[in-house]
Amino acid sequence: MKKARNEINMTEGPILGKMLAFAFPLMFSGLLQLLFNAADIVVVGKFAGDLCLAAVGSNGPLVHLIVTLFIGLSVGTNVIVAKYIGAKKYKEVEETVHTSMALALVSGVGLTILGMIVSGPLLVMMQTPEKVLPLATTYLRIYFVSMPAMMVYNFGAAILRANGDTRRPLIFLTISGIVNVVLNLYFVIVLKIDVRGVGWATAISQYVSAVLIFVSLVREKSSIRLVLKDIRICSEKAVSIIKIGVPAGIQGMMFSISNILIQSSINSFGDVAMAGNSAAGNIEGFIFTGINAFSQAGMSFTSQNVGAGKNERIRPIMTRTMLTTTAAGIIFGGGVYLFGETLLSFYTNTPETIAYGMIRVTYVCLPYLLDGWMDAVSALTRGLGFSLPPMIITMVGVCLFRVLWLSTVFQIPKFHTLECIYLSYTTSWIITTVAEVICYIVIMKKHFKVETKQNV
Repeated sequence: MKKARNEINMTEGPILGKMLAFAFPLMFSGLLQLLFNAADIVVVGKFAGDLCLAAVGSNGPLVHLIVTLFIGLSVGTNVIVAKYIGAKKYKEVEETVHTSMALALVSGVGLTILGMIVSGPLLVMMQTPEKVLPLATTYLRIYFVSMPAMMVYNFGAAILRANGDTRRPLIFLTISGIVNVVLNLYFVIVLKIDVRGVGWATAISQYVSAVLIFVSLVREKSSIRLVLKDIRICSEKAVSIIKIGVPAGIQGMMFSISNILIQSSINSFGDVAMAGNSAAGNIEGFIFTGINAFSQAGMSFTSQNVGAGKNERIRPIMTRTMLTTTAAGIIFGGGVYLFGETLLSFYTNTPETIAYGMIRVTYVCLPYLLDGWMDAVSALTRGLGFSLPPMIITMVGVCLFRVLWLSTVFQIPKFHTLECIYLSYTTSWIITTVAEVICYIVIMKKHFKVETKQNV
């Protein structure tokens, strides 16, 4: 089947140039999404005050926990669709696409219902301060209205990425992001509805991106075309997606669970510390996105080549993934550290809040390359078709370790500081990365015969 101009042939020719062509639009998509989402925090922080900033920003770990499992299913979609495309099994591609969109719609509606029920109780469990709680609950419940749209967009983007197309998701996010920013400014500055305003602006923009990606799949001419009457769950394809996606989602949830525990510990330092952490955490998201684009490229390239039976290309894909991840980690992590105070000043005018934010920038953002390595090796392992081992390693190396850290080291009076909390990130990254590398090597030796041929 002839490749469309938006697609990249991952199974033939030089690897590095094609990986960069794949990763850069994906990176810019993620950065734009974060930039537009940051508009929520920037607008509310600048025009509604630090209390509203804390209410919106402190929801991040909780939102991530609830939606990560289902977003993980889109990882399964990416791997399975890419594998079938590499193997040129186009009927299986079509069945996987339609199953994926059915799963997106079902999980989106389910998340909306779940979010409405658990938002308040979970925020209370996170020790959200009483004066922040009503605003945080309002924002979170409005946010969950957008879950069907978020699921459709993420599954649709995963399908396009599996086919080598990262350009259209970039265009769609640009459009929806502009909508988000305009509505943020209008709702907060003009209508004066602060937290509710940024919530509704986010929800509306999510539906814009979902409609755009849905229509693009309906109009697609290749094997990933979406036919409305064919949207249904094929049990065989659903199982394949779940086998890869659920462990990936649970792996993400492990991060979220540990982050919620960390957020609860940070909350104990008061609303100013919460606001500084929220701002720095939002900036941190830009670093992760910039680095993670190369991990996602490595996963997609690995999946297509496994499907095509071109195992000799797996090792070159791995080396290029790690090299590009390293470069991105140095550039993004170092850049945020150097310009940390300036970046934080976009979120708040309060010097004390900026000072708290710089603590997180120093201890988490600067060494973020370690997280990049951990995520890259995990993504490459999933690309090989093995999603359970990285999940188990993350559960122990990240979640369990951070829980133990907070319950032991952090409880020592002289270590009962924000710096100690943030050190749990870097320490867990080192431990987990070592374990992930060992896992990847074992799987490669046991399941794949890989030649050392280099494809530049």
